[in-house]
Amino acid sequence: MAKAITQYICNECGAASPRWLGKCPACGKFNTMVEEIVKPAETTKIGVKTPTAAKAKPLSEITYEKFNRTPSGISEFDNVLGGGIVAGSLVLLGGDPGIGKSTLLTQIAAHLSENKKVLYVSAEESTSQVKMRAQRLNLKCENMLLLNETCIDNLDGELDGVEFCVIDSIQAVYTDDLSSSAGSVGQVRECAAKLMRIAKSRNITFFIVGHVTKEGALAGPKVLEHIMDTVLYFEGENQENFRILRSVKNRFGNVAEVGVFEMTEGGIIAVTDYSGVFLSESRGEEAGSAVTPAQTGARCMNVEIQTLVSKTAFGLPRRMPLGIDYNKLVLLIAVLEKRCGLSLGGYDIYVNAMGGIKLNEPACDLAVCAALASAYFGQPIDKYTAVFGEVGLTGEVRAVSYCEKRVAECVKMGFKKVLVPAKNMKSVVKYTDKISVVPVLYVNTMIKNLFKNE
Repeated sequence: MAKAITQYICNECGAASPRWLGKCPACGKFNTMVEEIVKPAETTKIGVKTPTAAKAKPLSEITYEKFNRTPSGISEFDNVLGGGIVAGSLVLLGGDPGIGKSTLLTQIAAHLSENKKVLYVSAEESTSQVKMRAQRLNLKCENMLLLNETCIDNLDGELDGVEFCVIDSIQAVYTDDLSSSAGSVGQVRECAAKLMRIAKSRNITFFIVGHVTKEGALAGPKVLEHIMDTVLYFEGENQENFRILRSVKNRFGNVAEVGVFEMTEGGIIAVTDYSGVFLSESRGEEAGSAVTPAQTGARCMNVEIQTLVSKTAFGLPRRMPLGIDYNKLVLLIAVLEKRCGLSLGGYDIYVNAMGGIKLNEPACDLAVCAALASAYFGQPIDKYTAVFGEVGLTGEVRAVSYCEKRVAECVKMGFKKVLVPAKNMKSVVKYTDKISVVPVLYVNTMIKNLFKNE
């Protein structure tokens, strides 16, 4: 096969060059020239009409295709995917080095290999290293096929009859069509495009491992995530046992799903009881913490928000949130100062969502305000009290979605009291005989209810 013709295109202005240049001659930007394959224009005979590949059809004539899902053997992984693995899909798994990406996919591949033909392509490790990991995890994967290959072009002949394939990793493989090294922008894009064509034409499911940058984003061009059907982030600290699997894109399920895992000596196991992850045993004993029922995808879980308020030693007080958006925290501090009279301008404020989870929904606003007020007054909130609601700039507590589901989760976890937006009160009246439901119209109302002396 003749080698493809390539050229270098500037990512900023689109200028083309036959060779790589450190500085684009058109726009003057540095390190923007990316290698791309040049496809020659197709010639057609004069007077001959080129046939089209497909014709448009009315929506009423389109037949609905039901996607069959295959269980992965790990319940939390299936929940994040939307109920299981869809045939012919591309799943991209990203995460920090050593977080457990290869371990998780090895366990899934071992389970699938019991009844399916599975190929594990390791471009970073030798086949003996993969076998060593499988033996360490006590996995029964005698039927799983292993291949140590870095050239994606040599993969086509190994996929006969394969239903599931793991690529570890997309930054370590390359194609001969480009002269650039593996991991470059052009190589990652072309290799991902080839895998996409194979997956859709031969109905093979690909699990692809992706590296991340030091900022935490997936390395390579953004088109890598656009090509994928599902993009997952595996998060957590190497020193801690718990891991969180987050879905940021899913064409076959909810994009806000979160799965919780625990790293053990026997591998990664799913965690179904979240109370030990997102709630501390000593909550309610010290001031500065509040519990909120957070909705993540199709599930609701109680998460503890901890705050620390201390006098600043600098001219400009620090605001350091973990798991809470920085701009949201600054906004809530301003509301507490202006509408509730809390003088927080001379204090350093630290906020942390337990378990490393990220709370991006507005329903956690009221719980952040409650935790900040608790730390400011030095009064702890009862451990069996939960708070949720969206806070506006006027100090009002606005209605939120899934209110009934949140209160039901509080009842299930044994909470005795829950503060809800007053506008959501009608939907949770049926729970008043099981839990004390307190309607809240303004943030001031919440503070007076939780802190009687203030």
